[in-house]
Amino acid sequence: MEDKSFKPLFSVPVIVAALGYFVDIYDLLLFSIVRRPSLTALGVSEINLLSQGEYLLQVQMVGLLVGGIIWGIMGDKRGRLSVLFGSILLYSLSNIANGFVTTVDQYAALRFIAGIGLAGELGAGITLVSESLPTRLRGYGTTLVATVGLLGAVVANFVVRLSDWRSAFFIGGGLGLLLLIARISVFESGIYLKIKLQNVQRGNFLMLFTKKERLKKFLGCIFIGIPIWYVIGILIFAAPEIAVALNVSNKIFSGDAVMWSYIGLAVGDISSGLLSQFLKTRKKVVLLYILLTLAFVFLYLFSSSITSSQFYINCFLLGIGAGYWALFVTIAAEQFGTNLRSTVATTVPNFIRGTVAPLTMLFKLMRTEVGVINGALLVGLLTFVIALIALRSVDETFARDMNFVEEN
Repeated sequence: MEDKSFKPLFSVPVIVAALGYFVDIYDLLLFSIVRRPSLTALGVSEINLLSQGEYLLQVQMVGLLVGGIIWGIMGDKRGRLSVLFGSILLYSLSNIANGFVTTVDQYAALRFIAGIGLAGELGAGITLVSESLPTRLRGYGTTLVATVGLLGAVVANFVVRLSDWRSAFFIGGGLGLLLLIARISVFESGIYLKIKLQNVQRGNFLMLFTKKERLKKFLGCIFIGIPIWYVIGILIFAAPEIAVALNVSNKIFSGDAVMWSYIGLAVGDISSGLLSQFLKTRKKVVLLYILLTLAFVFLYLFSSSITSSQFYINCFLLGIGAGYWALFVTIAAEQFGTNLRSTVATTVPNFIRGTVAPLTMLFKLMRTEVGVINGALLVGLLTFVIALIALRSVDETFARDMNFVEEN
């Protein structure tokens, strides 16, 4: 008799992966929340807060890109658990150290190291959950992980409100170290343990480039997620400056913009995950949410002379539209065999985060030419065109069996 229970959703690997992603998002988004007060405390002038903040964000995202490759390969070569332990230890210690910085250069160095550490959490967690759960529950499991994780941004905002930016970094690092204790009870993926005994290449990053179809799918997985980090890395990150350009009646705070957008992301991830399970398709739901995000971008950028409450509602709606994060990471994990799955599931989200660096540079160039609003719109339209084209190159993987390997 077929088991239709939802009990596996609340197994130790799923719960610990969800808590791990919670701490990951707390630490990843904390800088966006404390950008202005932390840089002001370090002596950066008001006029340079955005440009210096963009510089630090770019450094952090480059660290994520580098870390994505390192942890992804290690996840396939050494196992999913080694990544979960190593990555969280690195970003926890670097965030504690971040609370002691006295210069922008120190800040940059530690954001780079933290970026490397933060890169391993999501991919390894999603890979472990995808391989541990039965096919019928895989979408629910990854949705649960992402939804719990995204609430880390909400908690980060409240922590900053109740303390200060240095204490918020200390708390983030402490939460990570506490999570290491919970990780002790997690067991390795059975699917991975089986292929570890086989004579197949594991974690060979170059294999992604040896076959045209494999490369096409890999790039497709990256590019379908670009609009998500356009929303987070440009529209929400620069929310105070965009609000000024839109003549919003009250002051907009970075932490509140991040919080409301991430509440929206959590709602979006729940709804897109459940819709995917109901319709039994991943690609069509991703297409729907890309188009929703585009509509909400226009609403966000062209709602002028509104109140701060209305502006935060627009941030929330942006989050809902961009709430297909869990879905596209699941697609990436399902596209490739067990011997490359961690490599792909870890590199893909971090390569997307890494695109924030060129996107912010393009935004900086465009806003000097056509202004903040039009500059943000033009950069955004580019990301949506790329995502829609890329979606055609990935397979529909809703019911795919995960127990297979990639041949050389």
